[in-house]
Amino acid sequence: MSSTATMTVANPTLDRNVRNGYVRTAAGLFPLALLVLAGCNHQHAADVVATVNGHAIMRADMDRMYQAQLAEAQGQQTSPEGEDSLRLGAVKELITEEVLQQRAAKMNLTATAEEVDAKVSEMKAPYTGDQFAERLKASNHTLDDVRRDIRRSLTLEKLLNKEIKSKISVTDAQVNSYYKLHKAEFDLIEPQYHLARVLVTSVPSRQPGNLQGSKATTDAEAKKKIEALKNRLDSGEDFGSIAMNFSEDPNTASSGGDMGFVPESQLKSDPSIGAALLKLKSGQMTDIFPLVDGASKKQVGYSIYKLIEREPAGQRDISDPVVQQHIRQLLRDGRSQLVQNAYFEMLNDQAKIENFFAEEIFKNNAK
Repeated sequence: MSSTATMTVANPTLDRNVRNGYVRTAAGLFPLALLVLAGCNHQHAADVVATVNGHAIMRADMDRMYQAQLAEAQGQQTSPEGEDSLRLGAVKELITEEVLQQRAAKMNLTATAEEVDAKVSEMKAPYTGDQFAERLKASNHTLDDVRRDIRRSLTLEKLLNKEIKSKISVTDAQVNSYYKLHKAEFDLIEPQYHLARVLVTSVPSRQPGNLQGSKATTDAEAKKKIEALKNRLDSGEDFGSIAMNFSEDPNTASSGGDMGFVPESQLKSDPSIGAALLKLKSGQMTDIFPLVDGASKKQVGYSIYKLIEREPAGQRDISDPVVQQHIRQLLRDGRSQLVQNAYFEMLNDQAKIENFFAEEIFKNNAK
């Protein structure tokens, strides 16, 4: 061995400490995370809570999302720690949203002014000019706010369609395999009613789930909106399209209001709505029904139902197109959600993210 060569002597204790997240200093062992955080004393404006690749996320945006979350909680008591937890979650959501918007911009998928204009026109359609202005005022939004939200929503939709949904495929073999494992689930012990619904409610919601971001804020506004939508349906507009654009049910709006199959016994448990639904023929829809909260028994909105089809009791075979479509959609949705979660994590890892609000929470509470 030459005199200039060096030799590294393994230190099992030090190696173990590093693996366990500690480093040795003159003062002893300290967690690596604490040393890293101790150096995170970045200078930033007080109204900035995070940055994504240098783009600022503003405290005002965090506060707006936080207030919307409080409205959803409907007056439930929250501790100071719980409030900060909600704010921290809002910042994380805003960070992921910004990461996705930047990715879409790189791929030239940002929604165009023409696309935004078209959606704004659709949003205004059920209202007069004065009604729409009142709606904006009641929600504390300007038209510029609405256009910004629509642009970001359309951009995200275009990105996910290109990067995820267009790449998810379900084979016939996978459908058949699922059916064999779950055959008993397709043996109906009673008739089932395949329903769709358009729902409008005055209950606060941060994400109504529809393409327009359309949300009623008062009972009077909800009633006007559902009546305008009923008129459009009566004039022949597509039920699924109306639901996707204006229904306020976040669980069904994206699928055109599709509620899936409901057992006949469940329909009969609600005499008023059930009686009307049982009389419908496939393709027909109900009048406007009041929506009542199950717990408080108070009216909270309005709904319109459509019967897509009625399935008789008995075993449904794999050759049934409805069964195949149900399984295919189920498998596609599950896989899309998994890939989407992985995609979000991957993009977050690739971005340079600084969460100043998280640092603020740590410094104020880890004492």
